[in-house]
Amino acid sequence: MSSNLKPTLARLAAGEMLSEADAEAAFGIIMSGEATPAQIAGLLMAMRVRGETVPELTGAVRAMRARMTVVEAPDDAIDVCGTGGDNAGTLNVSTAVTFVLAGLGVPVAKHGNRALSSRTGGADVLTALGVNVDVPLERLPEVLRTARCAFLFAPRHHAALRHAAGPRVELGTRTIFNLLGPLANPARVKRQLIGVFDPAWARPIAETLARLGSECCWIVHGQGLDELTVAGDNLVVELRDGRIREFTVTAEEAGLPTSPVSAIRGGDAAVNAAALNALLRGATGPYRDTVLLNGAGALLVAGRADNLRAGVALAASALDNGAALHALDTLRRETA
Repeated sequence: MSSNLKPTLARLAAGEMLSEADAEAAFGIIMSGEATPAQIAGLLMAMRVRGETVPELTGAVRAMRARMTVVEAPDDAIDVCGTGGDNAGTLNVSTAVTFVLAGLGVPVAKHGNRALSSRTGGADVLTALGVNVDVPLERLPEVLRTARCAFLFAPRHHAALRHAAGPRVELGTRTIFNLLGPLANPARVKRQLIGVFDPAWARPIAETLARLGSECCWIVHGQGLDELTVAGDNLVVELRDGRIREFTVTAEEAGLPTSPVSAIRGGDAAVNAAALNALLRGATGPYRDTVLLNGAGALLVAGRADNLRAGVALAASALDNGAALHALDTLRRETA
């Protein structure tokens, strides 16, 4: 084991903040398997207690990106995902949005995992829908080209994170790693709709993505959810061409009815898959409205819509004409 992390731990213990370069070096040591479990836990908790900074986030992401298994994707590919951690147990929204976007010809490199903080993660619901989330990695670019969407199963692309898995489980609390996943998409997308579990993280994540060269991103939080909701006001921190601004959006602004968060409460993978399948086959109600709102936001990020109402109309067309269902059917076939 390396002793290179000890000076960094001493600095953190004294309350210092790390530079981007120092953070990248420290997380490089962790992800290379050179740090002990005690060192990893110490570093994670020291940063968590005083609050992780944008330079630290940026450096950690750079270390993570440098070690990930990359997937080639079109320049206009987008990702729609959340940090998780809202503990709301809702139906799978970003996964449904993936098929809406793919049905409209927007390539989606969907980064995700199995359930960690929720009952049903993206990988769980896709598996229940008949999609093979373990398709050989070398086939993913072809899958993305043909189906206009592909699922990038996080553990397969970020094997270096295994070195921190034990300490993270034993700590049993949020650490910086909970924020890194959406920032390290294996397809290196430049456009993202990212949901955060805590609105306090929206601007730091936007600032981090700006440092990393993203073109257009919405970082959103709605009424306790790591996604946009029709239940009330939603915070949006937008990064566009290097500039960051904050605003709120509502269901009414998008021309959608309101409904409480409880209206999209989900269940296990079978329950959520059934709801998603019904949505793609024409079911209406709060789940559809929530997907339309998030789809509209993603279409603005992708440069395919000028405003939320136009985005909602486009998203609705993909559901109503069967294009979104066709995207799921194609992904199922291409990953068989």
